[in-house]
Amino acid sequence: MTTTLAPSHSARLSLTPKTTLAGLLDGAWWPRSRDLAAELPPLVDALEERFGRITRVTVNPTRWPVVPHKVAVAGHTVHTVHVGWFTEQDPDKMILLSYTVGRVDLLVIPPETEPAAATRLMAAAAVPGSVLTAGVLMSDEAATGRRMRVARSSEDAWETDGGAALPPLRHPVVGARMIPLPKNTRW
Repeated sequence: MTTTLAPSHSARLSLTPKTTLAGLLDGAWWPRSRDLAAELPPLVDALEERFGRITRVTVNPTRWPVVPHKVAVAGHTVHTVHVGWFTEQDPDKMILLSYTVGRVDLLVIPPETEPAAATRLMAAAAVPGSVLTAGVLMSDEAATGRRMRVARSSEDAWETDGGAALPPLRHPVVGARMIPLPKNTRW
């Protein structure tokens, strides 16, 4: 079954810079929905200039409610991308195959991710030579998110219990006094 062409919107994408350092990921992609047929065309179009014509994509079906067999892509050229799935593949990673470059591995950031977390994940996945897997990046971000929520709730509890946030620090020189030491002191 060939899917009809999706409305055009830009892909939220972060790629590693061109370098000789090979890492486990080539970047990150933050789709707007879990509709692979609608999200794949803008991604493939955005990757075409750097990686050439993308012909095949593999995903883990646990993150995508429907995995179409083929998706029509109308970017620089109109063509069909074949989509496959493997339950053994990291659920947070997408593999794209190109005639010219070969394989491109992207971290897939869930569409419901908060913008600040997505920004951190996109930056981490685009580090040249990184040995962190998609699953490790997602796990690390989940831990960071938990720590930030705990810190916010602790601060909120402090405020509601009658405490107050500390005043901003003054410049260390303003208001400081120097106490001179005696000149003949031996330590």
